[in-house]
Amino acid sequence: MQRDLKHLQSKLNIRFLEPALLTQAFTHSSYVNEHRMTHSDDNERLEYLGDAVLELTVSEFLFRNFPDKPEGELTKLRASVVCEPSLVGFAEDLEFGMYVLLGKGEEQTGGRTRPALLADVFESFIGALYLDQGLLAVQQFLDRHLFPKLSSAAKLQNKDFKTQLQELTQSYNMGALEYRIVGETGPAHEREFVSEVFMDEQRLGRGTGRSKKEAEQQAASEALRTIAQSARLDA
Repeated sequence: MQRDLKHLQSKLNIRFLEPALLTQAFTHSSYVNEHRMTHSDDNERLEYLGDAVLELTVSEFLFRNFPDKPEGELTKLRASVVCEPSLVGFAEDLEFGMYVLLGKGEEQTGGRTRPALLADVFESFIGALYLDQGLLAVQQFLDRHLFPKLSSAAKLQNKDFKTQLQELTQSYNMGALEYRIVGETGPAHEREFVSEVFMDEQRLGRGTGRSKKEAEQQAASEALRTIAQSARLDA
């Protein structure tokens, strides 16, 4: 069920000067198509802008907070922050999925929890906030809701999720990993892949992404959470 964007502004303690920008940030193309609106009313252009703004602000944060790290390591750290699985996590923490305007078909197929959609909405929100109030407002928002989660090097993984999972399973001789692409949806220009990761025929994780690599990363991320949860239950 979609929530009122006024509620979101109150929760985030942000008041948009141009509320239409916030509405656009949370308007999915399926809603636009269903209501015969112009293409420019969906959030895709804001997503494009937000991606660039997010990369800049995260780059500056890493540059200032990790002065001893060389360019190559900073690039890896940034990639771990702005990759789809991380953006999905940020959007989920803020419950962004509950505020998206969706077409009926997208709603019925679970669009509010679809990883690619959530990552896009997070980026489009950043783009809208930048246009509405400038770079400082974006930095302040990230200072409150994103950067605290990245305050230590332990939170900023140099390695991607697949590498982390591989090293974890090898270090404990847990078994061999296998990734399988189990589904493909959407038109050619907006393809979405579904991947599952198995260990000795036991499924550990499932993920989706715009490419097979992204889907595998998402699956590996879920597998890491599955293993961590199992370890806590066994402790």
